[in-house]
Amino acid sequence: MAVPKRKTSKARRNTRRSSVWKLDAPALVKCSNCGEFKLAHRACKSCGMYKGRAVLVEAEA
Repeated sequence: MAVPKRKTSKARRNTRRSSVWKLDAPALVKCSNCGEFKLAHRACKSCGMYKGRAVLVEAEA
């Protein structure tokens, strides 16, 4: 079984671990119909449009 030749320094260890635990914020784009921010490749929650057509029907109350 392979055994490390030298101890890994704290700086090297922390550098390796630093980017693993960071989460990216979701990429938001403006809706072409209403201008609200929405997730890419998903229907707009405010107007219900996706790729220029209505896909979500708002409930009438």
